[in-house]
Amino acid sequence: MRQVAQRPRDGRLTVIDAPRPQLRPGWLLVENRCSLISAGTERSKVELGAKSLIGKARARPDLARKVVDRARAEGVRAAVGAARERLDTLAPIGYSSAGVVFRVGEGVEGLAPGHRVACAGGGWANHAEVVAVPRNLVARVPDGVSLEAAAYTTVGAIALHGFRRAEATVGERVGVVGLGLVGQLALRIVAAAGCTAAGVDVDGEAVDLAGRSGALALRRDHPSLEAAVAEATDGLGLDAVLVCASSDSPDPLDLAVRLARDRGRLVVVGDVPVVASRALLYGKELELRLSRSYGPGRYDRDYEERGRDLPPAHVRWTEQRNLEAFLGLVASGRLDPLELTTHRYPVEDAPEAYARLSGGDEDGPRAFGIVLEYPEAREPAAPQPVRSPPRRRDAAGARLGVIGAGSFARATLLPALREAGASLVSVATEGGLSSADAAERFGFERAAAPEDVLADGGVDAVVIATRHSSHAELAAAALRAGKHVFVEKPLALSRAELLEVEEAHGSGGGVLMVGFNRRFAPLAVRLGDELRAGGLPSVLTARVNAGPLPDDHWLHDPEAGGGRLLGEGCHFVDLLAHLAADRIASVHAVARPQPGRALESSDEVAAVFRFAGGGVATLAYAGGGDPRLPKERVEAFGGGLSAVLDDFRRLELFRGGKRNVHKGRQDKGHAAQAEHFVRAARGQAEPPPAESYFASTRATLALVESLRSDVPVEP
Repeated sequence: MRQVAQRPRDGRLTVIDAPRPQLRPGWLLVENRCSLISAGTERSKVELGAKSLIGKARARPDLARKVVDRARAEGVRAAVGAARERLDTLAPIGYSSAGVVFRVGEGVEGLAPGHRVACAGGGWANHAEVVAVPRNLVARVPDGVSLEAAAYTTVGAIALHGFRRAEATVGERVGVVGLGLVGQLALRIVAAAGCTAAGVDVDGEAVDLAGRSGALALRRDHPSLEAAVAEATDGLGLDAVLVCASSDSPDPLDLAVRLARDRGRLVVVGDVPVVASRALLYGKELELRLSRSYGPGRYDRDYEERGRDLPPAHVRWTEQRNLEAFLGLVASGRLDPLELTTHRYPVEDAPEAYARLSGGDEDGPRAFGIVLEYPEAREPAAPQPVRSPPRRRDAAGARLGVIGAGSFARATLLPALREAGASLVSVATEGGLSSADAAERFGFERAAAPEDVLADGGVDAVVIATRHSSHAELAAAALRAGKHVFVEKPLALSRAELLEVEEAHGSGGGVLMVGFNRRFAPLAVRLGDELRAGGLPSVLTARVNAGPLPDDHWLHDPEAGGGRLLGEGCHFVDLLAHLAADRIASVHAVARPQPGRALESSDEVAAVFRFAGGGVATLAYAGGGDPRLPKERVEAFGGGLSAVLDDFRRLELFRGGKRNVHKGRQDKGHAAQAEHFVRAARGQAEPPPAESYFASTRATLALVESLRSDVPVEP
């Protein structure tokens, strides 16, 4: 399928051929017929991309701070590498589209293939021939409403939610400052609701377009602007003002303050500094409100991605219900968004459309509504398994198929595998765009769907780097298909999932490695050798200053990420077991309860391990500390040896009253791990025993069970 994408490094727009996105339960696949380019939001993205690195940092200081914080915690090299990776990765663009339902996911009710729908959401309702959209961000298009008009629905819902925040009633006078696409729609919604509309903008064309809707429309530089508004409102002033402008200047909000009546309402919808004269606000006793996108549910992963609706009795106008209400206004004839369409382009000409948006054609009319059009698609033939003859697993082997190409895979895993000499055959991702991008950047032979990777006889090893919830299912499927498997941690999120992988490995017999890279770190290998030279260690301790994650981060989600202990703490369970060279006999974990989060999802955990040989270990995992403290520290004692491994940069060994120090650049073992997997897949090296990975996973699952029960648990 064709999809419009942007390279953040330079802002360049391109149309690429990408695989269709994958369908999730509770989501829909929709064949777009039209999508709307947002003249405000998307122009800002294009202009940001065109800036230099310094310009980007100045424009987005929040992102620049994240790079600095990461550099302090993980080193400059890691931070710069991650930033470059993000800038070089193609990103989807677009958030308002309309089309025809192609497929529905499990659990979707009320919609079926063939239904016409409007779609919303950045990253979902993209400029692409086919999009995957969660159910709560899809609205049925009424009969009589064209799909071009429906493509305005998301932007219309933004304007509608801003109007709702103003709490305007029939007969009130409502102003709109900023007459771009959102402002133009807001003016028309004001009129449709039985209010008197007044609009202001710096651009004459925008003012003329607003005037044709019947509203009082004035240029910002009108010599008697305030007097004209006062006259139109019988000297009272505006009951409410929506600020829909996008500006670095405080002038739009200042103007709204001056135009509003005593005890009026101001609603900030656009991107403007929220700075105004206290004296004016105080003197008029004005209310200042902000409007968050297109309604309640926005930025709530439970609502948007998991389809958990908010009951109408408590939240009358959610995102989805605002989408439906806007479509209802269009269907009733009280609002016609097609009045705003100034340009139409076929999707393959999207770069020309964006050039027009950025002012590339100064002689033409100002761009308001730019619509991308898509041809009608047909159901593709069912994918046929690739029947390339299997290749010998020798020095010429290690032909890899990769499922999942997120930021970690692109920044760390794929470069390491390529450096290890693997042949990169195919790559598949949930979104499609990222697989096409990874295929081009890393030299894969093709982008594919996950099922095609598993069925490809020319692929003898599969690397799985998806989100945690799919690791076990994909690993088991790949093993049953006769592939060697490398799967990122964690291997499984439940004992049932782990059993499925164990059974698949027992029947397939291929190489299985899990992304517990710390055991391959050079200084960890040196520490293990020293410990074994003096006998089994008696005491081990690991401290992890993991640093905070946002409360809504997917890793906290028990279903998608498993929680930080299971999703990331497993690294250190495996490392402790590997250093002890012994079986974990029991575990006991306690956690600090955290509001709104299940105990097993806590990232403030202390755990004790007892080994079969009598040794003990402790793990302190903390997500609430300052990230400037080095992240990981391991200490070991036994056989006359005391040792400290500090953040995989420095190893201190104390024995016989002497101290030896080994240090170097931080190396957590990713490269050595990738090389070992490639060599094992070729038959040139023995893989680590699969049982060691199963045992570490069982022990981590036992930690979660211990958190729930507050008693020791045997893995």
